[in-house]
Amino acid sequence: MSTPSTPVTTSTTSTTSPADTPDTPSAPKQQQQQQQRQRQRRRRRRTAERRPRFAIAVTAVFFALLYLPVAVVVLFSFNSQKSLTVFEGFSFRWYHAFLQDDVILDSLGMSLRVSLVAMAGSLVLGVALALGLVRSRSRLGSFAGLVMLVPLITPEIVTGVAAMLLFKGLGITLSTTTVMLAEITFSISYVTVILRSRIAALNPEVEEAAMDLGATRRQALRLVTLPALLPSILASAVLIFALVFDDFVLAYFTTGVDPQPLSVRIYSAIRFGVQPTINAVGTLMLAGSVGLIVLALAIPRLFGRRGGLDLLSGK
Repeated sequence: MSTPSTPVTTSTTSTTSPADTPDTPSAPKQQQQQQQRQRQRRRRRRTAERRPRFAIAVTAVFFALLYLPVAVVVLFSFNSQKSLTVFEGFSFRWYHAFLQDDVILDSLGMSLRVSLVAMAGSLVLGVALALGLVRSRSRLGSFAGLVMLVPLITPEIVTGVAAMLLFKGLGITLSTTTVMLAEITFSISYVTVILRSRIAALNPEVEEAAMDLGATRRQALRLVTLPALLPSILASAVLIFALVFDDFVLAYFTTGVDPQPLSVRIYSAIRFGVQPTINAVGTLMLAGSVGLIVLALAIPRLFGRRGGLDLLSGK
């Protein structure tokens, strides 16, 4: 008796030949493509990092036109002769002449007095205004903050004419006092802008902690807030002194006949011809102004705070 035979199924695995698979790039071709992409990335990076030559040229021309006349003034202030076109030798002759000119020295003394008074007055009013603007939470405080910025964007000649008309309308004779009042009014905005950003960055909890420990609000302001604002106050003081000392437009419209601020005196002397002494005076004013502004920007960093430029920009 025969048994039925069971069919045996064999599983066959289908193998595909390389000809049946889609074309794939070989290893050398992949390396070439990768190297080409890397070269494109490096080319784009070099293009992005390339210095704009046209912008550099325009900047160089701008600074040359701006500072070349100043360099000429400084150079001819050391000229040994009276010539303003030919440099004939190095000498301090015109600096000695400046120190012996009583009229210019009187104007220098007036400029120093006006600068000191304007610095002190604008600091007192500017600190109070900055504190009020930061601590005020009403709409009036926001509006006052916008109004405070108006003197910064108003042309100075408009401010000078307005100040002169105001003094004339009130029957006040133009003198050193009118120059001081005008400069104080003009400088308050600068102090407020610098101190406002610093006050806003202070932690109010420190002042509240001082009051919790028994200090009054005035004591907390005097012992906690003002010492924290000291670097910004000193920077503002030096900056205001430099700005007022060099100011011409506002001083020209609000000064009297005699004595006149140094900037106005120099302008009056130049109308009758430039003298080498004026070059010496201008060089000394330039050196003093640059030194004061550098000191104003460096004072906050000496205290470990932000620089004056950051304070002005509000960063």
